[in-house]
Amino acid sequence: MQISVTGHHIELTPALREYMESKVAKLERHFDNVTDIHCVMTVEKLVHKAEANVQLSGGTIHAEHTSDDMYAAIDGLVDKLDRQVRKFKEKLTDHHARDATKSRYR
Repeated sequence: MQISVTGHHIELTPALREYMESKVAKLERHFDNVTDIHCVMTVEKLVHKAEANVQLSGGTIHAEHTSDDMYAAIDGLVDKLDRQVRKFKEKLTDHHARDATKSRYR
């Protein structure tokens, strides 16, 4: 998994970069087929915005979150990405028991 972090109108400190990378790396706990994550942190006046594009095997997920604090924006972003990755994984698994329903009604 490749993680790239960029800043727009913000100087990325090593602490901020490490915080983002450590939080986003936790997405692999739910889905192993994460190939690339691109994160962008933006500051516009007093609004801090964190957004990310996640490349999965079979699709792409995009999420963004705004807050007054960059660390809170990162936490909100990771929560949204976590929900979306779990939903994507659930869509891939087939939960229908086709053989069981056919044999029961025949």
